[in-house]
Amino acid sequence: CDFDIAVFTNITQDHLDYHRTMEEYRSAKSLLFSQLGNSYDEKKLKYAIINNDDPSAGFFIHSTAAHVVTYGVSQDADFYAEDIELRHNGSSFTMVTPSERIKMDIQLAGRFNIYNVLAAAASANISGVPLKNIKAALQSINGVSGRFEQVEAGQDFSVIVDYAHTPDSLENVLKTIETITDENVIVVVGCGGNRDRTKRPIMAEIACKYGDQVVFTSDNPRNEDPNAIIADMTTGLKHTNYIVIIDRQEAINHAVSLAGKGDVVLIAGKGHETYQIIGDAVTSFDDREAAKAAIKRLN
Repeated sequence: CDFDIAVFTNITQDHLDYHRTMEEYRSAKSLLFSQLGNSYDEKKLKYAIINNDDPSAGFFIHSTAAHVVTYGVSQDADFYAEDIELRHNGSSFTMVTPSERIKMDIQLAGRFNIYNVLAAAASANISGVPLKNIKAALQSINGVSGRFEQVEAGQDFSVIVDYAHTPDSLENVLKTIETITDENVIVVVGCGGNRDRTKRPIMAEIACKYGDQVVFTSDNPRNEDPNAIIADMTTGLKHTNYIVIIDRQEAINHAVSLAGKGDVVLIAGKGHETYQIIGDAVTSFDDREAAKAAIKRLN
């Protein structure tokens, strides 16, 4: 495939069951950027869009011969955000571009989504899309299924379902939740089976660090014993603000039962998925429907 634009968002611990080390993982990702320079056409320039705030930005910039355009929330970037205001249902900021400043008001919550907007804006703009069109398009987006998706069933607390299944994504979501509530944060999380085991204790540590109460449960255990997965998560864990409920529906029921007015329940790991893999069997399971059932059961 002959790519014209490659975007580097960030690189954090994941897929080490395959790549073995972060260095190998980073090198594998950098191939996309190094291969942008395999051909040259002055009418069809190649671009690498780089998150300048990520510690690996320099590595990816030096891996490519393509034109580099940077983005971030610091003023060192070509496209950057300032005057950031975060809300539970969106964000506003000023997007500073090489040609003009634009006030943005988006329906996506969290600082990580501001980074995503900047990456998309930079990619579209260098492709010739006018900034006014970019603003209109980005402000019309109302979110992605299973990504910081709020579940409403008449409750007086928030329930958020998110696909966060890596340490970085889980921390990002919990940091975002910190900005929208001063009340208790209840976290439901597990780790997938037959995948990178080294991230399990890290995710448990993050959940207990940011969550007031944590319920460790089964994710997609696949061909691993769910108890063994949670043992990997909790071995050496110094926090005590957690319990273990293997059955995911029961874990969600319990988390919802703990929630009071203004609290936030985060159900992490599966997001948009409508199934659970246990052994070789794929059964129907949707965190959003499970949360609604738990709320109705509570009522």
